[in-house]
Amino acid sequence: MESLYMLFVGAAPAALAALGIYWRFSRRLRRLADALEAGAQLGCRQPLRVAGADAHGDEIQRLSAHVERMSGRIGEQVAELERSASRRRELLANVSHDLRTPLASMQGYLELLLLRHGSLPVEEERNYLEIAVRHSERLGRLVDDLFALSQLEGDEARPQPEAFSLAELAQDVAQKFALDAQRRGIVLRALAGDGQAGGVRALADIGMVERVLENLLDNALRHTPPGGTVSIEFGRDAGRARMAVRDTGCGIAADALPGIFERYDHADRALPGGRGGLGLAIARRIVRLHGGELAATSVEGAGACLSFDLPLVPAEASAQRITEEVVQ
Repeated sequence: MESLYMLFVGAAPAALAALGIYWRFSRRLRRLADALEAGAQLGCRQPLRVAGADAHGDEIQRLSAHVERMSGRIGEQVAELERSASRRRELLANVSHDLRTPLASMQGYLELLLLRHGSLPVEEERNYLEIAVRHSERLGRLVDDLFALSQLEGDEARPQPEAFSLAELAQDVAQKFALDAQRRGIVLRALAGDGQAGGVRALADIGMVERVLENLLDNALRHTPPGGTVSIEFGRDAGRARMAVRDTGCGIAADALPGIFERYDHADRALPGGRGGLGLAIARRIVRLHGGELAATSVEGAGACLSFDLPLVPAEASAQRITEEVVQ
């Protein structure tokens, strides 16, 4: 009995110490669990702050620090999802407005033609039909843009890179828009950088890049008055192929410039004669798929320049780097 008592007396301090350690660790874990529960109640919008978190401490401290970092990333993702949902609602509202306008106009003209069929002069009837066709074409372009942007944002469209000449692409696109430019009284030209005429080749999806140029040219021609100039510029710089569309049009207001590449082009809608669209958003997405960036500079009333970069053909990129090193 005495030995049993001595065993109990000897084990009691160890048991108390174990209980103390258990209580200490359970309290820290409970604190971490309470922080997680509080973060969940806030919808994971705010980064967690756990007392005692230390990336270089013991296991629980490191776990707490990891939870803090993870909650910060989750909060950023939740905020981005909310911004994306807001942009999507705005996009739907804007597109719905631009869909309703031509639909209502087209419906009105077609109903008028049905009601007065046979009593309208031929020229007036033809004029109504031409207006209805123009509205249907506008609807078709908007639907095509929506489909294209949906594919690009859903990663369904992947670039198929091939080597091509910037000069040839610029000339081809300029010829495609030559009649439209002539009809508007605008000078359209393709210009190479100094000493780079015909010698720059990019490694990119030529169909996608052509669409970028077409969207930029369409935008530039619509915002350039008769007698103005629109230029397609190309060359190389800092190991990348460079292309730009420059115009002498009305330019873009400084406060509108940062938002022109949003999914629905507010700046385009605000400009005289502008029409809402997704052309610039599509162009930026295509350029980013090629590892580049679409940028805009403008002086209000003095035109704008939209430029982007593309990968060079590897041999040309290597040669340029060697040249730059020699010059340096």
